[in-house]
Amino acid sequence: MKLAIIPARGGSKRIPRKNIKLFCGKPMIAWSIEAAQESKLFDYIVVSTDDEEIAEVAKLHGAEVPFMRPVNLSDDHTGTSPVIAHGINWYRSQGNLPDLVCCIYATAPFVSAEDLQRGLITLNDSSADFAFSVTTYAFPIQRAIKLTQEGRVEMFQPEYFNTRSQDLEEAFHDAGQFYWGRAEAWCSNKPIFSADSVPIILPRHRAQDIDTQEDWIRAELMFRLLNPQIN
Repeated sequence: MKLAIIPARGGSKRIPRKNIKLFCGKPMIAWSIEAAQESKLFDYIVVSTDDEEIAEVAKLHGAEVPFMRPVNLSDDHTGTSPVIAHGINWYRSQGNLPDLVCCIYATAPFVSAEDLQRGLITLNDSSADFAFSVTTYAFPIQRAIKLTQEGRVEMFQPEYFNTRSQDLEEAFHDAGQFYWGRAEAWCSNKPIFSADSVPIILPRHRAQDIDTQEDWIRAELMFRLLNPQIN
């Protein structure tokens, strides 16, 4: 059994009600639900939320909300893995046994059905516990600088000052879209960022972190450029 779980708690602070705020004409969460539907991979597409309004929007767009997330898993400090494990264990309590589970973030409008399919294939072809979306940093992280208390700058790694950018090892970061995992790995709280994971590499323009209003505007502009059929 393959299960998609979309975590969507109601307490977003930097962008209030971010999960259901309209993004290019649809509630943000709708884009994640639709990508999961279009992939045709899942037996169930579930939204895990503590918020009745988010639950109603999710159901309106075709997701299931068979349970409400408990309060102890709905604060600012709860990680993703316990939320996914809770969803898996709820299905187990109903006599269903998920084996492969994909966490899809509710605030990932650039997630695509094709990437979800690619993620499942990659996980199945490996002995890894997880497969998740990553992308490259736009600038070599070895040449990053920081600001000192005196208002000056210094390099984090000054030994690379004279190294050409093209000679530095490429670095990647989590693209914040989806995480395929084996049910037992989720439930045992195995770390996702480890040698037991495999990457699904995305182009940088489709990895948009949306935490501020400026991020939101830039993401909508990029989304409309990539999807000219959207008004």
